[in-house]
Amino acid sequence: MKPRTWTIRPGDNEKSLADVVAGILRASRSRAAAAIQQGRVRVQGQVCRQPGRLVRAGQRVNVSKDDEPRPNRERSKGPKPFRQRPTTDEHKLRIVYQDNDLVVVDKPAGVTTVRHADELAEAGSRAQRFLPPTLIDLLPGAIKGPTQGRFRLRAVHRLDRDTSGLVVVARNAEAESALGKQFRIHSIERRYLALVRGAAKGQVIESDLVRDRGDGRRGSGSEGQRAVTHVRVVEQLARGALVECRLETGRTHQVRIHLGEQGTPLCGDRVYDRPLHGQPCADPTSAARPMLHAAFLAIDHPRTGKRMSWSSEAPPDFQACLQEMRT
Repeated sequence: MKPRTWTIRPGDNEKSLADVVAGILRASRSRAAAAIQQGRVRVQGQVCRQPGRLVRAGQRVNVSKDDEPRPNRERSKGPKPFRQRPTTDEHKLRIVYQDNDLVVVDKPAGVTTVRHADELAEAGSRAQRFLPPTLIDLLPGAIKGPTQGRFRLRAVHRLDRDTSGLVVVARNAEAESALGKQFRIHSIERRYLALVRGAAKGQVIESDLVRDRGDGRRGSGSEGQRAVTHVRVVEQLARGALVECRLETGRTHQVRIHLGEQGTPLCGDRVYDRPLHGQPCADPTSAARPMLHAAFLAIDHPRTGKRMSWSSEAPPDFQACLQEMRT
């Protein structure tokens, strides 16, 4: 695959990155999605691993050369097992707590929690082995002690790939069921720190979220899933605000959508940074990802029932953006 640089044409405005890259490469959408998830695609000079990201006319997209080895065609046919790549610094995981029932991990930004079945199907069995490792792929190597590798890990909730912070993972079916019930009845407490543009205010935001609000983005509409976010302003900044968001419900992209619809989108967000059919809000920062961090998590232990809680400091890129916004 030769390197290609492409400027998004008006006719491709608001298309997904995977669709645009498929057109550039004259390849299938699954192959384009695999290239994006491997980190071989840049938008405006920044690596983007989100196949569903919507692009805008005039943006530059660069697709780098494919240096991955090809699968050996002489091997037996059928699905290949995941081949884990060496853990890099950006994929180092911090185990906050572990026992025989669960693991709480501080997930770095840039790591997908767990891959959806439809995403694997779209990539195809051959491309799956070249997809970047997920948190569930990396976690067994980070667990310490004699129980390492003895339990099948089960994701009971997810953070967006570009969101950092606390994730709880079950280590057996009983814990998975108990934790899943807590998420369904909203007894688990989750608080996020977010850096936003504009003048934020403390409030409770409640709406019904739909998959397409009318421009291909998730957002508030009718007959959707109820979503409630409690917003507290932690610090007003020269270029925006630091806010804490407590989730009463846990819908996909809930915090990003609710803050964006209030006119205070996350710094670094390029999806929920505009009103319906409107122009993007100016971003006064150089944030390379949505500035969202899962800073607090509290659960009832699935075996003992004891209330347990953990906190996590925001990562360096979040702290750097915070300092940038103070000036």
